[in-house]
Amino acid sequence: MRKALFNGSFYPYSKEEIEKLLQKFFEGKKKKGNVAAIVAPHAGYEYSGKVAAFSYAQLKDFEGTAVIVGPNHTGFGSLVAVSMQDWETPLGVVETNKELAKAIIKNSKFARENELAHSQEHSIEVQLPFLQYVAKSFKIVAIAMLDQSLEKAKDLAQAIIKAEKETKEKIVLIASSDFNHYESAEVAKKKDEKVINEILKLDEESFYEKIEEEEDSACGYAPIACSILFAKEKKAKPVLLNYSNSGEATGDFESVVAYCSIGFFV
Repeated sequence: MRKALFNGSFYPYSKEEIEKLLQKFFEGKKKKGNVAAIVAPHAGYEYSGKVAAFSYAQLKDFEGTAVIVGPNHTGFGSLVAVSMQDWETPLGVVETNKELAKAIIKNSKFARENELAHSQEHSIEVQLPFLQYVAKSFKIVAIAMLDQSLEKAKDLAQAIIKAEKETKEKIVLIASSDFNHYESAEVAKKKDEKVINEILKLDEESFYEKIEEEEDSACGYAPIACSILFAKEKKAKPVLLNYSNSGEATGDFESVVAYCSIGFFV
């Protein structure tokens, strides 16, 4: 069992506190349609929770398996690490879809079962209470990417697509990522707009080029590329749902972390 590590830091400690805050975040948020994938941030809820709610509102009453792909910030574990454990948050236990997880590993050149990568990583755990709040009945597959090369993103996306067909599971892909870090809100927005434009074109190659050209420090660019590739397979249409930054919470717009919510609608 992967126990909750970040309640009390990235998000509230208790079930009651979490539900109260999530209720506030989801006020006025509307489901616009069905999605194949979403991009959602993974910072502390006080900073990015409002933005994340725009994406998770699209998963209201979701039933199926959420494949959550996040960056590996810690450096622990394998290059592409799949968890087989169930995950616990203050809202309850989330079951891992082990059949689907094994099928993803089987169809990938690089994905491996590895719990060490997830042992201290926050990018997936912080997504779970949002899912628990909105979804009807779901399992997860948690994947942390230490190697964020386009080669690894393409391999993982294809493995997920093949595994979905083999297992006949209903999947939504969740790309866990913040956007530009620790520059002014103005600079962050300028960089991120160019990067987001390539996401909205569903062009993973140009997306990587813009990340490099702009020196954009979005931390989960490979998970985002996975969402692009998965969305193309589903013929999904990307829509920018919200963009903001930590300055809205702190009042400091000189050094921000930026956040973006995107839905890929089918």
